[in-house]
Amino acid sequence: MKLFRYIISAALLGTTLGSCTDLDETLYDQVGTQNYYNTKMDVIRATFRPFEHAFWSIQSRHVLNELPADQLITPTRDGWWDDSGKWRRLHYHEWDVEDGGDAQTEWNGCFQGIMQCNYVIEDLSKLSAERFGFSQAEFDNLSSQCRVLRAWFYLRLLDAFRNVPLAVSYSDVSQNTESQVEPKVIYDFIESELKECIPLLVSKDVLGSNANVQGQWTKAAAASLLVRLYLNSEVYIGEPKYTECAQVAQDILDGKYGQYKVADRWDAAFDWNNETCDEVIFGFPASAGYTYWQYQGDTYWWTTPARARYYLNDSKSKAGDHNTKYAASPSYAPNGTLYNYELGMPIQKFRKYANDVRLKLYRNLGNSKREGMFFFGYLEYRDENGNTKRVKAPEVDYELYIRDAVGKFQGLAPDRWLTAGSSTLRDGDHNSGWHFAKYPFYSDDDPGQMESDYTEIRLPEIIYSLAECKLRANKKEEAAELLNSVRRRNYPADELQQVLYAPEGNATLNMNEMLDEWGREFFAESRRRIDLIRFGKFCTGTWWDKQPDADDHTKIFPIMRPILNSNHNLVQNPGYNK
Repeated sequence: MKLFRYIISAALLGTTLGSCTDLDETLYDQVGTQNYYNTKMDVIRATFRPFEHAFWSIQSRHVLNELPADQLITPTRDGWWDDSGKWRRLHYHEWDVEDGGDAQTEWNGCFQGIMQCNYVIEDLSKLSAERFGFSQAEFDNLSSQCRVLRAWFYLRLLDAFRNVPLAVSYSDVSQNTESQVEPKVIYDFIESELKECIPLLVSKDVLGSNANVQGQWTKAAAASLLVRLYLNSEVYIGEPKYTECAQVAQDILDGKYGQYKVADRWDAAFDWNNETCDEVIFGFPASAGYTYWQYQGDTYWWTTPARARYYLNDSKSKAGDHNTKYAASPSYAPNGTLYNYELGMPIQKFRKYANDVRLKLYRNLGNSKREGMFFFGYLEYRDENGNTKRVKAPEVDYELYIRDAVGKFQGLAPDRWLTAGSSTLRDGDHNSGWHFAKYPFYSDDDPGQMESDYTEIRLPEIIYSLAECKLRANKKEEAAELLNSVRRRNYPADELQQVLYAPEGNATLNMNEMLDEWGREFFAESRRRIDLIRFGKFCTGTWWDKQPDADDHTKIFPIMRPILNSNHNLVQNPGYNK
C-alpha cells in the first residue's frame, strides 16, 4: 500500500460517509487555515484532498466521452435501461438543455474540483516550508500538484463545453470571471500552468519506482497533459499544434521528464499491482475497502454481464448483480449479416488482425492473473455441487449467449439468428453486445481483488499521439514504427509479419487505420469522442443505427438549465435553445 493511497482513499471514505450523515449538529469549534495546519502530514492531507474528488469525477467524463461515440452502447435489456430515453439521447446526439444528467455533473464536478484546488493553493501560499520541515522544492511540488490538477479539470471543461468561466481564486472572487471567456483564454491558462509547474514537480528517474510517485503529478504526467492539449488544439481553438505536440511527446519518450516503458502485457497497466507498472504515467490510487471508483462507480463496474459473479466466483463485490449498462457497439445485424460501416463495429476492428490476445474470453487464472478482455458466448461455472451451469439472465429465464449484435435473442440457439426485427438501442436483451473487463474482476479468494489503481495516463497515449503527428506530417514509416512498438505485444510472435505496419510488417497504415488503432488500444478509456472529433467523424459519421448530425454544434455539450439559472451571466453554447 502506498502512502498517498491511504491519504486519498481514507479522506474520500470520510467524505462518502458524510454524505449520508445527519448534518444538523451543534458546532462547538471551527478549524480554519490558521489552526488546521499543525503538522507536515496536515499539509500533505490538505494538498491531496482535491484528488479524491477528481477520482470520483471520472464517472461523468466516461459517460460523455464513450456513449455519444461509436464504440460503446447502452441498449435496453428485457425492459431495463431505457431511463426515459437518457441513453438514447446521448447515442443519437439529441441532448438538450433540459437533460441535466452527466453533462451537468461534468460541469459541476469540474468546477467543484477547481475551487477545491484554489482553496489549497491559497492556503499553501500563506504557509512556509521551513515551519513544517519541508525543503522549498518539496513545498513548491505540493502547490504544483494542485495547480496541475486544476489544469486537468480545465482541460476537461474545455473539451466538453469550450466556453466556460475562469476561476483562479477561492477567497477573492474579483479574480474570477462571472461569464464565460473565449476558449483561447482557458487554453492559454492550461498551457501556462503546466509549463510553469513542470520544473517544480518530481520525476520518476528509475524504472521500477512507480509506487513511490503513484497518485502524484510528476513532470512526465504534467507534460502528458500538454500532449493532450496540443494534439486537440485545432479542435479547441482552431490552431493546429501538431509540431508542439510531437516535440513534447518526443521529450517524454526520450526520458527528459522521467523513465517509463511499455509493458510486455496489454493488461499490466490495469492489473491489481499496476502501481508498479512503468507504463503508467499517472494513476489515482485505489484499493478495496477504501476508494475504487472505476469499479464501484459509473465506469467499469457496469460492464460485466448480468449475474457474472457466478462465472467470476465473486460473492464479495458481486460483479454483475446489477443490470449491465455498457456493451460494445454491434458488428452484426440481428439476422447474422455483418455490417459494413467505417465507424463502430469495435469487435470486428479487433478481429481485423488474427489472434489478438485481447479477444480471448475473459477468464480468471488464479494468483491474480487473467486473460482476455471480453465476455461473450456462454459463461459456464461450477455450482456448489460441482455441476456445470451457465449464467442466466436476471429477469427472464434464459441462458446467456452473448452476441456481437443487438436484438431480442433470449434463449435462441448459438447457431440461430433472428429472421426479422429491428436493431436499435430499444431492441436489446442481456445477450446484446459483447461485455468487457478492462480492469480485472478477480475471484473471492484472490488477494488482488479490487486492488487496481485507476490509470489516467499511460505511455502508449504519448506514443500514439506522436505517431499521429508523424502521420499528419507524412512520416508514415516513423509513425508505423511507433505504433508497432506497442502493438507487437497483442499478437503471437509468429504472426507479427502480418499484423505490424509496413515496413516492419504487411499491414497498411493510413489516417482511417490510425483512428481504428486509437480505438483498439484505448477501447473504453474515456477518450473516443474527442478522437472522432479530431478526425472529423463525430458529427458526420454513421455507425450502427446512428446517422450523421444535421450540423456540428453537438461537438460540445450545452450548458444545462439549472446551471444557466444559477448564473444569469452565462450564455448558452451555440446551436442550443437557451
